[in-house]
Amino acid sequence: MPAEQPGTGAHAAPATATTAAAPAAPAAPVATTDPVHAPVGRIPVVDVSPVAEAGRWPAKAVVGEAVPVRATVFREGHDACAATAVLVGPDGRDRARATMVDIAPGLDRYEARLVPDEPGAWGFRVEGWSDPYGTWLHDAPLKVGAGVDVELVLEEGARLLERAASRASGDAGAAIPTDDVALLRDAVTALRDASRPAEARLAAGTAQEVRAALAAHPLRELVSPSPTYPLVVDRPLALAGAWYEIFPRSIGATYDEVTGTWSTGTLRTAAEDLPRIADLGFDVVYLTPVHPIGTTHRKGRNNTLDARPGDPGSPYAIGSPDGGHDAIEPSLGTFDDFDAFVARARGLGMEVALDLALQCSPDHPWVAEHPEWFTTRIDGTIAYAENPPKKYQDIYPLNFDNDPEGIYTEIRRVLQVWIDHGVTAFRVDNPHTKPLSFWQRILADVRASHPEVVFLSEAFTRPAMMLNLARVGFHQSYTYFTWRNTKEEVAEYLAEVSGEQGSWMRPSFWPTTHDILTPYMQTGGAAGFAVRAVLAALGSPTWGIYSGYELVEDVPRPGVEEQIDNEKYEFKPRDWAAAEPLGIARLLRSLNAIRRAHPALLQLRNLTVHPTSDPALVAFSRHLPAELSPTGAADTVLVVVNLDPRSAHDGVVDLDLAALGLEPDARFVAHDVLSQEVYAWDAHPWVRLDPFSRVAHVVRVERV
Repeated sequence: MPAEQPGTGAHAAPATATTAAAPAAPAAPVATTDPVHAPVGRIPVVDVSPVAEAGRWPAKAVVGEAVPVRATVFREGHDACAATAVLVGPDGRDRARATMVDIAPGLDRYEARLVPDEPGAWGFRVEGWSDPYGTWLHDAPLKVGAGVDVELVLEEGARLLERAASRASGDAGAAIPTDDVALLRDAVTALRDASRPAEARLAAGTAQEVRAALAAHPLRELVSPSPTYPLVVDRPLALAGAWYEIFPRSIGATYDEVTGTWSTGTLRTAAEDLPRIADLGFDVVYLTPVHPIGTTHRKGRNNTLDARPGDPGSPYAIGSPDGGHDAIEPSLGTFDDFDAFVARARGLGMEVALDLALQCSPDHPWVAEHPEWFTTRIDGTIAYAENPPKKYQDIYPLNFDNDPEGIYTEIRRVLQVWIDHGVTAFRVDNPHTKPLSFWQRILADVRASHPEVVFLSEAFTRPAMMLNLARVGFHQSYTYFTWRNTKEEVAEYLAEVSGEQGSWMRPSFWPTTHDILTPYMQTGGAAGFAVRAVLAALGSPTWGIYSGYELVEDVPRPGVEEQIDNEKYEFKPRDWAAAEPLGIARLLRSLNAIRRAHPALLQLRNLTVHPTSDPALVAFSRHLPAELSPTGAADTVLVVVNLDPRSAHDGVVDLDLAALGLEPDARFVAHDVLSQEVYAWDAHPWVRLDPFSRVAHVVRVERV
């Protein structure tokens, strides 16, 4: 379904403000008035967002992100009121403010966008205020037009403008530029010029230049602030990045057909493949667990229970006599090799993410040292992991009930080991099977000493748990995108993740993972892989692929939604030269280059879905106005995708031109940055997309 963002369409664009330069200050909690017991102000300010649980958990942003702040603001009677959004820095000082725009006339709902410029613990508030000039602006034309109290009305306007022109300090942001002072004083003179017709005098006091001056520097009375609500600001990677997942042991692995044995790849051979990944344009290389792998109940190929000699086992069955979560599988190398891998990645402009899987092989040292950390069944055995119908006999889940403090201390120590070795992001396996209180504490602890570290939640679970994992500290989350395939599903989900919940749960779109191969991906062929790559890369600021995507690995294990010959249980070296003719590698390279060239694509809460006439065509755009763009120029990207990987489709796209930053009835140049073709489009362009030649238009909107 089409979704219109607040402040677009028939409504005015939201007010915006960027932060002024200020000295760096250490992050400190922003003082927050108790919102539960705060008295209602003279100008009531209610339903402020983004706020969770009355401010119990902070909203999220990253440096340079335009944060939409909204509130309902009203007053008694008919006098005009308005609102200002204020951004409070980590040092407790007001850093930026913006007059808010009424985005829902008749409902008193206001919005502005504020942009923090450094990481830390920020805050924001909304100030409601009486707008005497707005009241006069509404009443004066009616009274003068009716000949009622004309001189009195004009004198009231003159005195208002005198007050506005005389401000130098006091009310925050009230001082106005010298040119505007002269403008207002000229208007005062004109209002009092009895030699001129009343209509001309009124026109001087209501001129567009006067309105603009007072819109920028309003005359505010009865200012009524809301409580200050928390906003935690991270570095940009917490919102936007391109991830590439690998199993290090597969890269460089070889098979000896004479002996029928495998030789494993290592961290050193994996490092040799990093230039290829960097060439595809990825920011983060994500390693599945590199820890020692147990042998007890080791799984064989395709998750069988009969591992053969030489089967490497699942890297998620962590722990052996060689160590646990703080050690490296000896066949992969040493910490020196790991450090060399990290250094090579950084030299290529990539960061390293590591899988954090809080579970153990029966051979993990924790099992013998801390049996109380696991669930013991009535027959005395330790319970293994199950996700019916899946069974993981080689994995013991942790039980946080018996010694939560001991588990916490150990896991915090383990995290520090990897942080000290250069890991700056963790993909957390199944966090929804651990207590929310544990995550709240450990994520806050890591943030306090290493705020640069990013945590990605792999929680394919119930919405409430996914959202609240984000609220307690996870920077990003896997999503249901993987299973959203129809036009209605895609459109509704894009609007959902870029809407209100984007203040907490930043989405990470993955078309496939090492655990998931959906029916769409099984049957869509190369075109289906292309469709999902376009949607993932341009529909979310963060996206990722699992190694092998370039080769269109689409054959499932019978009866399940995962790849056959799954890499979790065997070596899987790949012939990357075979990927180029398929075209997916070239597409990935192009998509990541497009993302880097367009700051609008690295924002989350700026997406608009546009209606189309064909059930297989979905269209959406991302717009970043000039005042919020790091380049100082507006940036707008429009994407139209054919979701059908088997047939060509054509139809009309009904564009909301305001959402593209264009005037009504405007024509524009549509520069397709995928094909480099250029079109002349208006509000209703016709498109035709054939999956065997072009699955999508990715259009840079250029004003005529």
